Amino acid sequence: MSAMADDANRCRFRSGSKAGHYESYFLRANHPQRPLAFWIRYTFFSPKGRPHDAVGEVWAVIFDGENNRILAQRDSFPMQDCAIGDGLALLIGTSTLSEGQLSGKAGDIAWTLAHTCPQPPLLLLPPSYYAHGLPRAKALVGAPGALFTGGLRAAGETLDIDQWRGSQNHNWGSRHTDSYAWGQVAGFDDAPDVFLECATARIKLGPLWTPALTLVVLRVGATEYRLNSLLQAVRARGAFAFFHWEIEAHDGDARIAVRIHAPAAAFVALAYANPPGGIKTCLNSKLAACSVTLERRGAAPVTYSTRHRAAFEILTDRTDHGVALAA
Repeated sequence: MSAMADDANRCRFRSGSKAGHYESYFLRANHPQRPLAFWIRYTFFSPKGRPHDAVGEVWAVIFDGENNRILAQRDSFPMQDCAIGDGLALLIGTSTLSEGQLSGKAGDIAWTLAHTCPQPPLLLLPPSYYAHGLPRAKALVGAPGALFTGGLRAAGETLDIDQWRGSQNHNWGSRHTDSYAWGQVAGFDDAPDVFLECATARIKLGPLWTPALTLVVLRVGATEYRLNSLLQAVRARGAFAFFHWEIEAHDGDARIAVRIHAPAAAFVALAYANPPGGIKTCLNSKLAACSVTLERRGAAPVTYSTRHRAAFEILTDRTDHGVALAA
C-alpha cells in the first residue's frame, strides 16, 4: 500500500491560513435491497484571505425512493466550536467522527452509526498527485465497501441501519473543480465485492475550458483496474448532462464502459461555497442506476449492474437543472 493510502484520513485543514481551503469527510450507504440511502458530511471551510470566517459544517441527507422523498439539513458552527485531533478525530458542534464511528445531528436529522472497514483505502488519483499543488481538488475513499449499523432519526421516525454497504470518503483542496460528475458504487446488486470510483471533470483556465478528463478505478475483489493517469484521463471518453453520464476508458489490458443515470426527482441540490469566492451547486443522488462492463484481454466481457445503489453527483454553475435548492 502507498504512503498516501496509509495517510488517507489525515486532516489537511490549517487554522489561520489565508490560502483558502475546504475539506470534507462524507459517509454514505445504501439499504441492501430497498431504494433507501443516507449521506452525512463533515466539512471545514475557510474563505481565501478571511481565515477568521472559517466554519465547520455538518450536512445530512436521507434519500427515500419508496416515498419519493429527500430530507436534507445543514448546520454551521464557528471554529471555536470545532476540534481536529490526530488521525480521524473530528468535532463539529456536537457531532463527532472517528475511525469507524460517527454521531451527531443536522437540523432534525440525528444519527448514531458505526462501520467496519473491510477493504484498504482507494485512491482516485495516482498516489504522487496528492503531494502536488495540482489538481487543486483531491479525493479518495478512506473506507471502500464499509458496512454500517446503527440508526438515523428524522421527522419523528427512526431508520434502522443494519449492514448497509457504502463508504467513508475524504476530499480537500483550495478550490472546487469548476465542473464535474462524480460516481461511486459500493457493491453491485450481483457483485457485492466490486467497487467503482469515477469522475469526469473540466477546469476553467481564464476564459477557456480544458477538455473533459475522466478517471476510473474499478476494484474487483483484490484486483484493481486503475485507468487514472493523465494520458488515460485525456484519452477516455466521458460525457455527462442532467441526469445521465457515459464513460469509455481503456489501457493496454482492460476496457471499461460505465453508464450512470437517475431521474431528476432522485437528486437534491446543495450549495457549496468555493474558497476563492462564489457558490457552486452540487446535484446529489445516492439512488442512481449504474452498469459497468469490463473487457480484459483473453477473457469474456463481464457486466456489473445496480438498480439504485450508485452515487451520482454533478457540480455546476448552471441553474437550468430544475432541482430546488435544499441546503
